[in-house]
Amino acid sequence: MASRNEVNKEKVTKEILQLWNSSSKDEYDLLLKNISINKYKKNENVYRDSERPMNALLLISGKVKIYKDGINGRSQIVRIIKPVEFFGYRAYFANEIYKTAAMAIENCVVASFPIEILTRMMAGNFNIAVFFIRNLSKELGTSDDRTVNLTQKHIRARLAETLIFLKDKYGLEADGYTLSIYLSREDIACMSNMTTSNAIRTLSAMANEQLIAVDGRKIQIIEDEKLREISKLG
Repeated sequence: MASRNEVNKEKVTKEILQLWNSSSKDEYDLLLKNISINKYKKNENVYRDSERPMNALLLISGKVKIYKDGINGRSQIVRIIKPVEFFGYRAYFANEIYKTAAMAIENCVVASFPIEILTRMMAGNFNIAVFFIRNLSKELGTSDDRTVNLTQKHIRARLAETLIFLKDKYGLEADGYTLSIYLSREDIACMSNMTTSNAIRTLSAMANEQLIAVDGRKIQIIEDEKLREISKLG
């Protein structure tokens, strides 16, 4: 079970309303009354597939991967969540159980509140409804692009695209080179639709070409433009 920490509920509630461009006292009071702040340890599930969605989730800190188990137990990372992003609500609006699972890939803090509260607020505030429609639309567009790229591109192009995606999503450390996310080789392989052994070999080849530098789970992007060119190849 995730441990609970109520200390920052007021701050988180205000930040959520800012995301929604809301300054309503009634919405603040309703959300504050129903919000929970939960901590998850690395590799702990935030939710599991086949569960019934009950809460809207907002990542406050850390990183979460959304993944789906495939054939022979092999999982595919569908999306990676960064602060401050909502997740875990699509299945509810589709009247479905979860078709994916969410797992912390580093220690993280997640805010949650009943989706029934969210739908009540959406009914009374058009801006909130537009916020989630826009988010779902962006996720659908990204999913469409990655579906084509992960099924039609060569291994090398897929891995380059994953590295660029991680850079654009999370940015770099203070040195200006190191990705601000440390993934296992298995996770990188899952994001790139390849086996772990192929991911290891391709990363080594890119390091030998001095396109990147690898130190354990730390990956430095040395030649950004060349990686982007490779990612565009079929």
